[in-house]
Amino acid sequence: MTDFRLRKTCLVVETIAHDGGPPPAEPHRRGAILVVVANPFAGRFELELQPAMEALKPLGLSMAEELIAALGGAAGIDAYGKGAIVGAAGELEHGALWHVPGGYAMRALLGETRAIVPSAKKVGPMGATLDVPIGHANAAYVRSHFDAMTVSVPDGPRPDEIVFALVMARGGRVHARMGGLEVWQVKGEDGLR
Repeated sequence: MTDFRLRKTCLVVETIAHDGGPPPAEPHRRGAILVVVANPFAGRFELELQPAMEALKPLGLSMAEELIAALGGAAGIDAYGKGAIVGAAGELEHGALWHVPGGYAMRALLGETRAIVPSAKKVGPMGATLDVPIGHANAAYVRSHFDAMTVSVPDGPRPDEIVFALVMARGGRVHARMGGLEVWQVKGEDGLR
């Protein structure tokens, strides 16, 4: 089994009361959970990476559980995203290991979700920031939920580490008014509308 030894976990929750206009009826809440883990593939090329995703599944579930609890429970969480920052001794594909463990963990715990989990990844130094894209959990065309949350860990990733991130939100952008598919119009049948 591949060892992604955990060094630290960071959790942040934002409550956005307004964005320059009147306060919304309910504040927008979003949160991120990040972990810093050892990269077992740092400094070498490994052709077969996919089996290592299995080792990350329990981590994805525990992160999603902790973030959902920090946001007050699954009810009302309607947006999500995921990301990874790979340390300099790794490669971009090591961040792609997070697609199944991170995305499917959130989908499993949030119930009926149809839309793809938006994702971003990069190779970066300690303290690198990543804009994790956020989208509606059931309909990718809901413009009010097109967003991003900037995340970072000041002392990570070290060259032989990876930072994995999950982001969830309750509601769309404060004062969203760019039209498109509205939340109340979502059918949730195909992940798009």
